[in-house]
Amino acid sequence: MPAIRQQLKLPLVDAGEPRLGSVEAGGRILVTGATGYIGGRLLARLEEQSRSVRCLARHPEFLRVRVGPGTEVVGGDLTRPETLPAAMRGVSTAYYLVHSMASEDSFAEADRLAARAFAEAARGAGVGRIVYLGGLGGQDDLSSHLASRQEVGRILRHSGVPTLEFRASIIIGSGSLSFEMIRALVDRLPVMITPRWVRTQSQPIAVEDVIAYLVAALELPGSESRVFEIGGRDRASYSDIMREYARQRGLRRVMIPVPLLSPRLSGLWLGLVTPVYARVGRKLVDSLRNETVVKKPKALDRFDIRPRTLRESIARALVNEDRQFAQTRWSDALSSSGTVRGMAGVRYGARLVDSRAQRVEAGAGAAFAPIRRIGGEAGWYAFNWLWRLRGWMDLMAGGPGLRRGRKDPEHPSVGGAIDFWRVEAYEPDRLLRLSAEMRLPGRAWLQFEVEPSGSGCVIRQTAEFEPLGLAGLAYWYGLYPLHRLIFESMLRRVARLSSGSQAATPCREEV
Repeated sequence: MPAIRQQLKLPLVDAGEPRLGSVEAGGRILVTGATGYIGGRLLARLEEQSRSVRCLARHPEFLRVRVGPGTEVVGGDLTRPETLPAAMRGVSTAYYLVHSMASEDSFAEADRLAARAFAEAARGAGVGRIVYLGGLGGQDDLSSHLASRQEVGRILRHSGVPTLEFRASIIIGSGSLSFEMIRALVDRLPVMITPRWVRTQSQPIAVEDVIAYLVAALELPGSESRVFEIGGRDRASYSDIMREYARQRGLRRVMIPVPLLSPRLSGLWLGLVTPVYARVGRKLVDSLRNETVVKKPKALDRFDIRPRTLRESIARALVNEDRQFAQTRWSDALSSSGTVRGMAGVRYGARLVDSRAQRVEAGAGAAFAPIRRIGGEAGWYAFNWLWRLRGWMDLMAGGPGLRRGRKDPEHPSVGGAIDFWRVEAYEPDRLLRLSAEMRLPGRAWLQFEVEPSGSGCVIRQTAEFEPLGLAGLAYWYGLYPLHRLIFESMLRRVARLSSGSQAATPCREEV
């Protein structure tokens, strides 16, 4: 142990030594990595509990617009130790939820230096506890990624600040790196050549259970450093996870095992067919040779948390994704750094999104009037003959077609039908969200929003599509030019109807 401390260049401190700070109920909580996947979800949970939270961010201006009114955001950078003491002042618990896996340089050295700076600043400020989320894995022959994650845990634990280190395997949740990789592979490849690493055993855990452990760490009594291995109820390989995901999505997939495929080739392959780019893919694949299963289940004794099964975790991920999309405001959820352009929109999670906006010199009621009347006798405002053709084709395929029309020509109601759409959400003069019920190789939504802007309003139109396998991708990309023409014409017509004889001013296209 002293040799490790000397190697990490940290002060020799007895873990039982009295602390300057303490983990007090209601004390200030510092969250690093709040713009990331785990940090963002943890922040939301802490805000729900009305905790006193401070976030450390390299670009605080990007984070401030996304946090609650009671959350403090301060600027700081773990690579600049002089920026950390002010952020640590008055903190009882500090969450360390950052890593450098996407770094082009030595990510292990970057993680090492960042952890040292964080640990030293926490000790100097008298922080009562550090909570860290690392990676599961044995002690022998660890991949460089897992070895770095566990080294960060040692640096934090040996800093003199009591540290709770949670070690997790694959995290199942919409947006997590591993889950998005699995989803892309299953959705896009009916036949998969599966290298040896897809058969390595893991213990996947739902992201909701991970967040529950992180929050519960605030209340755990004691002042010593501890390591907790956390996992879901089932042990499973990547191929098991892919098969369960395919089952829940109604996809039939064939997997052909091969004896080996190098991390470099696997990384390049993942970069071609998944959202994971090659550099991260190589590091991820390299870590998949290590079994990541819970061998010391003492977390089940110390925490009142009973993790979900694999089947439940995937089902929750899909359900939560639907809920999150229904609550999304596209003006916030797309790019915060400026215009995002792409021939066929952008990918957001598993969905493909095409969104555009137009400004009109009209009040919200006038701007929303043609939107609430859409469909039925009023038609779709552009290329109605194509809408009728699509309805006839849907009818021939066993779908509802356009024959249902709409019950009330003026006011839609949640759950009501509008041609081959169903009203999923409706807020007068603000929002209409339609879910497609026509025959499709996937799921589709069409959403209209009206937001006040200066002396007028902005009308935003968003089309979303969740493709089902290769047929879904072919449908989206094959028909995208036609869909774009129809939706652009529809939005222009809605804008003209809402502003009467006044010209509508196009807004910057978001996607």
